[in-house]
Amino acid sequence: MSCHAYVRKWALVVLTLSAIVLVGSLATNFEAYAQESGAKAASDGSSSKLIGAGMAFGLAAAGSGIGLGFVGAAGLAAISDNPKMQSRVFIFVGMVESIAIYGIVMMFIILGQ
Repeated sequence: MSCHAYVRKWALVVLTLSAIVLVGSLATNFEAYAQESGAKAASDGSSSKLIGAGMAFGLAAAGSGIGLGFVGAAGLAAISDNPKMQSRVFIFVGMVESIAIYGIVMMFIILGQ
C-alpha cells in the first residue's frame, strides 16, 4: 500500500468517526436525561462546547501526529544524506507541531465563550 493510499484511508476513517460523533451529539436531546421537571435544561450549549473543544484538539493532534511521522521520516533521510540539513529539518518539524498548538488555542477559545 502506497503512502498516499494509507493517508487517504486513515483520513477517511477519522472524518467518518467525527461525522458520526457530531451527528450523534446534535441529534441527542440533552433535556431528557436525568432531569427533574423544574431544573434548568442543558440547552445552554455547554455540552456542545465540550464536544467541539475535544474534537478541535483531537483532530488537530491526530493530523499533527500523522504529519510528524512523514516529516520525521523524510527529515532523518535528509540528515543522513547531508548533516547540514539538520536545522532546516527542525524548522519543518516545528511547523508541523504548530498545528497541534493551534488546536489547543482553538479549544481554549471554544471553552472561553
